[in-house]
Parts: sequence; C-alpha cells; structure tokens
Amino acid sequence: MGSTQTLLKTFIQNPSSIKSKYQAKQLHCQVIKTKSASSFLMSTILSIYSNLNLLHDSIVLFKTLHLPPTLAWKSIIRCYTSHGLFRQSLISFAKMISSGKYPDHNVFPSVLKSCASLIDLRLGESVHGCIIRLGVEFDLYTGNALMNMYSKLQPFDISGGQSLYMPKLLDKIPERKEFNGNLILEKEDGVCEIYNNKLHELLSDYRTELVELHPESISLLKNFDTEKREKNDPLTRKGLDRAFKMDSVRKVFEMMPRRDVVSWNTVIAGHAQNGNYNEALTMIRNMGDSNIKPDTFTLSSVLPIFADYVDLSKGKEIHGYVIRNMLDDDVFIGSSLIDMYAKCTRVEDSLTIFRILPQRDGISWNSIIAGCVQNGLFDEGLRLFREMLMTKVKPVHVSFSSIIPACAHLTTLHLGKQLHGCIIRGGFDDNVFIASSLVDMYAKCGNIKIARWVFDKMDEHDMVSWTAMIMGYALHGHAYDAISLFKEMEMEGTKPNFVAFVAVLTACSHAGLVDDAHRYFNSMLNDYKIVPGLEHYAAMADLLGRAGRLQEAYEFISSMHVEPTGSVWVTLLAACRVHKKVELAEKVAEKLLSIDPENMGAYVLLSNIYSASKRWKDAAKLRTSMRVKGMKKTPACSWIEVKNRVHAFMAGDKSHPFYNKIEESLQILLEQMEKEGYVPNTNDVLHDVDEEHKRYLLCSHSERLAIGFGIISTPAGTTIRVTKNIRVCVDCHVATKFISKIVGREIIVRDNSRFHHFKDGKCSCGDYW
Repeated sequence: MGSTQTLLKTFIQNPSSIKSKYQAKQLHCQVIKTKSASSFLMSTILSIYSNLNLLHDSIVLFKTLHLPPTLAWKSIIRCYTSHGLFRQSLISFAKMISSGKYPDHNVFPSVLKSCASLIDLRLGESVHGCIIRLGVEFDLYTGNALMNMYSKLQPFDISGGQSLYMPKLLDKIPERKEFNGNLILEKEDGVCEIYNNKLHELLSDYRTELVELHPESISLLKNFDTEKREKNDPLTRKGLDRAFKMDSVRKVFEMMPRRDVVSWNTVIAGHAQNGNYNEALTMIRNMGDSNIKPDTFTLSSVLPIFADYVDLSKGKEIHGYVIRNMLDDDVFIGSSLIDMYAKCTRVEDSLTIFRILPQRDGISWNSIIAGCVQNGLFDEGLRLFREMLMTKVKPVHVSFSSIIPACAHLTTLHLGKQLHGCIIRGGFDDNVFIASSLVDMYAKCGNIKIARWVFDKMDEHDMVSWTAMIMGYALHGHAYDAISLFKEMEMEGTKPNFVAFVAVLTACSHAGLVDDAHRYFNSMLNDYKIVPGLEHYAAMADLLGRAGRLQEAYEFISSMHVEPTGSVWVTLLAACRVHKKVELAEKVAEKLLSIDPENMGAYVLLSNIYSASKRWKDAAKLRTSMRVKGMKKTPACSWIEVKNRVHAFMAGDKSHPFYNKIEESLQILLEQMEKEGYVPNTNDVLHDVDEEHKRYLLCSHSERLAIGFGIISTPAGTTIRVTKNIRVCVDCHVATKFISKIVGREIIVRDNSRFHHFKDGKCSCGDYW
C-alpha cells in the first residue's frame, strides 16, 4: 500500500507526466480506491483531464466538487475555452468570482480568449481592469492574451475621438490595497469600491442556469457560440472593417517587462491586419534589435504587406531570409510567398514556389489558383483547380470565388455550369461572394436569364452582386432593366459606389439614353459625392460618340478635371470612325498620340478612317509608320465552344479540319440570304480591291466562320454562342440577323464591348452599337 501511495504522490506532484486518457483514468481510480480523495487531489485530477482536453470527464469530475478550489475553476474554464464553449467559460468565471475565489494569471488568458471570440469588448475591458487590480498585468501570457483581444476587438472612432466603449484603462495604473480579504481600488476622491462590481454587472448576461452538459448538449452550446459570434462579427458591420485602434495593444505591449515571440507576433499581426503597414515593419525591426528571431508566423504576417504595397524587392529579402533559415518547407510561408509574388505580377515565381512545396494544403492550392486567375492565366488556373480536386483537396468557398472568374473571361459556359453544380453539391450556393461570381460568370458567358435567376435566389445582395447584375444587363443591351435594378438598389438602402455608376452609365451608353446618363453623372457628383474617374468619363464620351454628338463629346473630354488618358480619347476616335468624321478624328488622334504615342488602337482606327474615306496614301503612311515602330495589328479572331472544346477562327482562316463543310454551308446560306433581300455592305472592307474580292473577304470574316461551324456541328434549335475580340462589322451584323431567321436559332455574339442576341431576324441592340 505504501508503494501505491508513493506512486500516487509522484504523479500528483508531477501531473504533466500523465500523457493519455487511460493513464489519467487509472490515476483517478487509484485515488478513489485508496480513499484519499480530497478536494486538492480531485482538482489535480481535473487539471490533468483539462490538459488532455477531456471535456466530458472534466465536467463530470467538476460537478462532484462541493466547493471547488481555484485550481478546479481554472481547469474547467480552460477546458471550456479550448473546446470553443466560450459562453460556458464565462459562466464558470462568473461563478468562480461569486464563490469568493479570485482568479490568477492562469485563468485570464482563457477568459480573454472567450471575450474575443464572443465579440464582447466591454466585458474584455472590465476583465482587463480586474487584471490590473489583481497585479497580474505583467504576466507574459496574460499580456499576450490582452493584445490578441484588443487587436481583434478594439474599435476605431473615425472622428478621431475616444474609444467607442470603456475609458482607456492603461493611462494610469491604480494603487492596489487589501481590505477584509477583498481587493479594492482607491479612487482619487478617496472613495473605495469593491473591484468586481462592474465585472459582476457585465457578467450577468452570461450567468444563466448552468446547462447539464452531456455529450449531446455540448454540440448545442458550440452551435450557440458560433451563432453568437457570427451575429456579432464586426467584419459584417458596414463601415467598421479594417477600422480598429492599436493604442491599447501598443500600451499593453510597452508595459510588458518580458516579451516572447508570441508577444511580438501579436502586435505585428495586429498592425498588419489593420492596415498599419509602416508600424508593422517598424516592429519587425525592433524585434530583431531585441534578439527575438522571427518565426514562420511573423513572416506570414509581414509578407502580405509587401504584396499589398507591390514591393517586390522587400518581398525577395524576406524570401532570402526564409531560405537561409530553412523555413521554405513551411506550408504557411509557402502560401504567403505564392500570394506575394502573384500580387507583384510575378506569377511564374509563384508557380515555382508552389511546385517545390513538399506539402500542399487548401490554402496553398487556393493561393496559386487565385494568383493565376488574377494574372490572366485562366487556363492554368482551371488546370490547377482540376489537379487540386484529383489530389482529394476539398474546395472551399474561396476556391470557387477564385476560379469562377476564369470561366467568365474564357466564356466557357459548360465549365461554369459544372462549377455551379459542384457549388450546389458542396452547399456553397448561399455564399454571397460565390453567388455574385456566378451572376458575373453567367452574364459574361451570354446567359443573362440564368444570371438573373441566381441573383433572385440570393437571400441578400451586397454591392458586388448588385453591380454584377446591372453591368450584365448593360452588356446585353437591356438598358431599362439595368436602370430599373439600379433604382431598386437605391430603394433598398444600398448606396451605389464608384463601380455601380460605371455600370449604369454603360447601360445608358449602349441604349443611347443621353439625358438619363447626364442625370446619373450629376447625381454621382452632387448626391453621392463620388469624384468621377476615368471610367465614368470614358462611358460618357462613348455615349455621346455613339449618339453622334461628337463635338459635345470632344468638349466634355477637354473639360475633365483630370488629364484624359488614351483610353478616354480612343472611345471618341472610334465614334469618329463610325460617323466618318475625318477632320475631328485627326484632331482627336493628335491629342491621343501626344499622351500615348504607342497606342495601337489610335493607329488602327485612324488608318481605317482614312481607308473608308478612300485616302489610301494616308492609310499606307500610317501602316508604314506602324511597321517601323514594330507595331502589329491584333488580327480579328472569333471562337465558339462545341462539345466542350473551343474552336478558334481567324479572318480568311482555312486551317480548320471542317473548313470545306463550313464554306459550303455559308455559301448555301448566302444564296438564301440574298433571296431574303440581303445585299453585302462592302464599305467595311478597307482594302483597295475590286467589289468581287470585297464580297469574298466579307464572307470569310472570323465570326461568319464560327457561326457556320456552330450550325453544322450542333443539333437544330441549339443556341450558338460566339465570342469575337474586336467590334462586329456592320455587314456581319446584318448577315447574322438574316442567318438567325433562316436557321431558326438564337445566335449570341459577344464582341469587345457588348453582347448581340440575334433571333428571328432581329438583334437585341436594335442596330445601335
């Protein structure tokens, strides 16, 4: 019996030697068998259960204690917190104080974590006051927990005033005194008060009847805490994201007599996450001066700073440090480096880092997919997404919101539909970011009806979803639907932003609604105090140009409050070509080339304007000048997706394996079209050749070849979807109307500015484009 007592004493004195649930149960049994169970021994067993994260056993044992000592309270509080039962942790903290037990430095880290997780800053600040009055504010772990809480919760008064909640606690540490066993605070007027009055008041919300915790009730409490955190999450409150004060964090940090790497990481991450980049970098330098070596968390916090600053040289310095200290195998560092290089437009380096990572998690996969898509490598992004699925990495909401734009840019509707199916099966279809991406994808892939269906199914709309749908209507020529939706957005209380006004102005431009556009432009300035950007000026210039009000457009651009860029002038130059205003075109081209001498569009448009006016010599001079400068005109190209494969066609292209069948079908269609009254418009053939050759050139335009291939390769009645990289010419627009009527199909053509829906011999643009 003596040896058993000795063994028990050894384990009790060194509880960390117990490494498993089985050992802990054995020790518990021996204590009961020897009838030596005391409040102290049971509390020690409870601390062992808590250290092993055994929640149910901890709760059962805690309930057997009539008057739990401090050790038991701190163990059960820590266990609740580690299992995410933050509300129950605070209930226990309240009961501990009510029982007359005062917390020590081992309790407060768990309590502060619960306050942070439940988004309860007022209680957190009151707990901080308790920490100061108990004299444990200099404890390393308590200080780290305080900084973590303040960095997550401290609000920012945009007007520059004080904190929105409790007064600052750190400007003055009060004198601590003992009186009849109670800790008291001597105020400046000499009046004393029990320290925990305010704390009791704030904890009253949590001091409900303790739930009987069986295993099934634990999950219910976890759900309660999750719902409370989501409901009170400050990131969901408009106007507060990225608006946090770091004053309290800094003051806690400065008062800590001893700091470890966690202390430095907390304040550095807090600064970085709240946009205080210079302060974060200063803290890193100070960290090095204090002989604290940065770890992987430090580097993962600082790399996004260089990504946002697009500071490649500094990012490379960190990368060098990572390699020298053999940290490049860390998946978190690897993901941060992938993101940093991608945002610095060095996606090749991102791909290299990704390939050499020994292990890849969901974050690294999502980082490289997003990096490829953001840098225009859409096919590579899709390939990596497929590879991720094959490696059994489960996609999350970020995965889908990253890859859907690739389908939108490539106009691969079938892939977009497949992704939509994955999203529904994965239960992500109620995510507002994914739904907004789907709206944008379907609109850009030519299916505006499905885009609206997805939009209508959303429980709530954010600014991105409203704008995506309005712009979708604009690009499809449904100007009145776009304007109606814009008004609906305003009526629902969503304040239109910079991009929303670009969308509604684009809608007005594509329908020639000049008065409406002026009204929205003035409303943006006067009602919403949004300073017009180049995109707004370009939309207005495009609108006036399409409407034939070229001189007004010229004066509008000349009066801009900012210097017009080439992209603004080129919209007017394109209008000059449509309306055959050669003199104004020369004037605009001179302006354009003075600020952007390498603008390819200016040379091509002016050359076409000269050719249309039969000024062949002037056109030849421009083309010669382009050759001398090494400029090459982007050839017209159209592509169509048939049976999950994309087929591309160039003007006059005979390389497609079905070219002979395409030419034959187009010849048959031409004969039928001429019977219906079609007359080729050779004015758009800007070559000095005879009329017969001009007719041949028109029939071999890239969109005609793509449409012909679509007709012979798909069942009757199938919608044909074609994308073209430049503006559809007038003759092809007329011809496609005839074709849609003859073959009885809807033909959707997306050019570089809008969608054209051809059906029954009519186009959705109303011949205004």
